[in-house]
Amino acid sequence: MGKTQWWKQSVVYQIYPRSFYDSNGDGIGDIPGVIAKLDYLKQLGIDVIWLSPVYDSPNDDNGYDIRDYQSILSEFGTMEDFDRMLDEAHERGIRIVMDLVVNHTSDEHAWFVESRSSKNSPKRDYYIWKKEKDGGPPTNWESAFSGSAWKYDEKTGEYFLHMFSEKQPDLNWENPDLREDVYRMMRWWLDKGIDGFRMDVINLISKDQTMPERRPDPGKSLVSAFEFHANGPRIHEFLHEMHEQVLKHYDIMTVGEMPGVDVEQGRKYTDEARQELNMVFHFEHMSLGDGPDGKWEDRPWKLTELKEIMTKWQEGLDEHGWNSLYWNNHDQPRAVSRFGDDSVHREKSGKMLATLLHGMKGTPFIYQGEEIGMTNVQFSSINEYKDIETINWFNEKRFQGFSEKELMPSIYGRGRDNARTPVQWNSSEHAGFTTGSPWLTVNPNYEDINVEKALADRNSLFYYYQKLIQLRKEEETLVHGSYGLLLEEDEEVYAYTRTREGETILVVCNFTAEKQERSLPGTIAGKEIGLLISNEKEDLHDLKQFTLQPYEAFMYRLNT
Repeated sequence: MGKTQWWKQSVVYQIYPRSFYDSNGDGIGDIPGVIAKLDYLKQLGIDVIWLSPVYDSPNDDNGYDIRDYQSILSEFGTMEDFDRMLDEAHERGIRIVMDLVVNHTSDEHAWFVESRSSKNSPKRDYYIWKKEKDGGPPTNWESAFSGSAWKYDEKTGEYFLHMFSEKQPDLNWENPDLREDVYRMMRWWLDKGIDGFRMDVINLISKDQTMPERRPDPGKSLVSAFEFHANGPRIHEFLHEMHEQVLKHYDIMTVGEMPGVDVEQGRKYTDEARQELNMVFHFEHMSLGDGPDGKWEDRPWKLTELKEIMTKWQEGLDEHGWNSLYWNNHDQPRAVSRFGDDSVHREKSGKMLATLLHGMKGTPFIYQGEEIGMTNVQFSSINEYKDIETINWFNEKRFQGFSEKELMPSIYGRGRDNARTPVQWNSSEHAGFTTGSPWLTVNPNYEDINVEKALADRNSLFYYYQKLIQLRKEEETLVHGSYGLLLEEDEEVYAYTRTREGETILVVCNFTAEKQERSLPGTIAGKEIGLLISNEKEDLHDLKQFTLQPYEAFMYRLNT
């Protein structure tokens, strides 16, 4: 575990390098581009950069298909550039956390090339190979990107497992030699001086060796492979071994991305006594509004549903474990479009969402562009989209007879390219992201929403985030205080307290575009209040009866 637990006081900023800033005009963000913007991040006040993959990759899944764990993809720069970024960040007091992608590799990785060369290859068992069954795939598992999770290999006459793209074969963590090779690679990066790992789909690495199946749901021919392998039989053994072999020897931060994790499992993964990870990313709040077709069937959701999820995790990890706090990332829609109002009340609702999240117990994560209120995008044609998940889903649905017009609203709402449009730095062509042609079209609203404009306005969302980040450094109660939900059944207002050693901080957020009249319980209403932050100019005088403006949010210290 991190020896000083610095990650509890930290705010993390995720950089998706391909879309962050392009330094050389080739249309692709790069490592020198990150270096060029370190002073901007220092001004924002963040403590840690989580850097999405910059490893050598064929880019079938934008770098999450790694060809060489110890090389930098040339379009991102060189290892010398990486070392300079690490030094420059550390000089500014900013730590760097790398993405660790060890559930799978690229099919172009040397291990897999050797593994598929022969059934007798010493690396054969580094991946999951099975014989056909009844003339087809070994099981009826579906990959995350549509279609079977098995790919037939002509040369050796067997199938390999890929829970994601067929160019992302899954590693076999049952093999101790494979695990030691992974640990050796992790030590190499940590010895270089990085400050930890965000671990991609790490709770999928332990596969159920019984190869279970079940009958598909009506209208489907396959069953999600996640159902059988999320939080698999040896997962805690593997993560504890990783801790013993690697993690405990460094003062670092670890966070595991874990689809399908619940609170009880999250507590096990993050309980310090168990010596596994510091934090997990769960997806319960990301699943709000999901229908039978998952996220693509975007439906209305209730504020009470969000409260139930957030409260469950806040309370469940209060004494044992630690929460990660996030609204969006490179796989999720933009926060202000998903949970707020990305038109009339864009900045106001962005501040409200930031207040709610940064007031909670855990480590907050900001995704690039969130701090200026970047929004979802609506490209006119599927041809403008680059994301493999989006394109595969679209093609599958078109094959089933759906029209492009019927499918595009789902992509507008939940597609991953919403998060991947380039960061909007200024109002010049391509939002100042590149002097060339961007790899993905810039959101057309960049003239109105950009960093330059935000920095020129003292009331902008940027400075609000800056103040929230500073508050977490000043207020111990925001870091360590316990969470208590108020107004539990309220469908318009989210209110809660943070309490520690006799001090209480109150957070109240209006999730609607209408004014809301509210009063708080007598135990709180009688307290004197001292304003910490608000997205309104008016200061409250009384908690017994007050009016919230549309998307108003505030944080007060309550004095007894």
